[in-house]
Amino acid sequence: MTDEHHHRRRPAAGTGPRLAPLPEDGWDPPARELLAPIPRDADGRVANVFTTLVRHPGLFRHFLPFGTHLLRHGRLPDRTRELLILRTARNTRAAYEWGRHVPLARAAGVTDEEIRRVGAGPDAHGWTPADACLLRAADELHRDARLSAATWSALAAGHDEAQLIEITMLVGQYHMVAFLLNSAGTPLEPGFATETLPAPTTGTAHDDA
Repeated sequence: MTDEHHHRRRPAAGTGPRLAPLPEDGWDPPARELLAPIPRDADGRVANVFTTLVRHPGLFRHFLPFGTHLLRHGRLPDRTRELLILRTARNTRAAYEWGRHVPLARAAGVTDEEIRRVGAGPDAHGWTPADACLLRAADELHRDARLSAATWSALAAGHDEAQLIEITMLVGQYHMVAFLLNSAGTPLEPGFATETLPAPTTGTAHDDA
C-alpha cells in the first residue's frame, strides 16, 4: 500500500475522523515494521495516535524515537512530565491526549484530586510551589511561546540545564501532537474515554487559544 493510498482513504465528511487511523488489515510491510515495537492496549490494538501517524511513514520513523525518548527515557521525573502533559492537553483542548495520559499520571503518583485540579490551573489552592510552577510554565509556553524570567528562575532552582531544556521541548512536543489529534479528529479508544477533559475556565488568557 502506497503513501498516496494512505492519504486517499478518508471517511466521508461528517461520518468520522477527518483522517482515520489505519486499520490493521491495511498495514503494508513498512507500516507493520514501524508499529511492531509499540505496546498494544489491553484490547490488542495499537493506539489510534500511532495508526494515524503511520500514514506518513517517513515522518513517523523519525518522530517515534523523539517522542519515546521524552516519554520513557527523559530526564524529568514521571510526575513532572505528566503534570506538564496534562496541563498542555487541557490548554490545547486535546481530549485524546488527556484521556491517554490520565492513567499515566496516576501511575506516576498524581492523585485523582490533583488531576481534577489541573483544569483549574497553577493558582488553584492545594498545589505545592513546585507543582504550581510546572503548570505555570505550561501556560506561559502555550500563551507566550516563552517562559517568563520569574518562572525560568523558579524552575532553575530545582532542575538542571538538561531538564530545563526538556521542559520546554516536552510541552512543545505535546502541542505538536495535539495539533494533529485535534485537526484529524483522532478518536479516543473506548477504554480511555471515561477520562473527561476539564472544561475551560472562563476569564483566563490561555482559554482563548
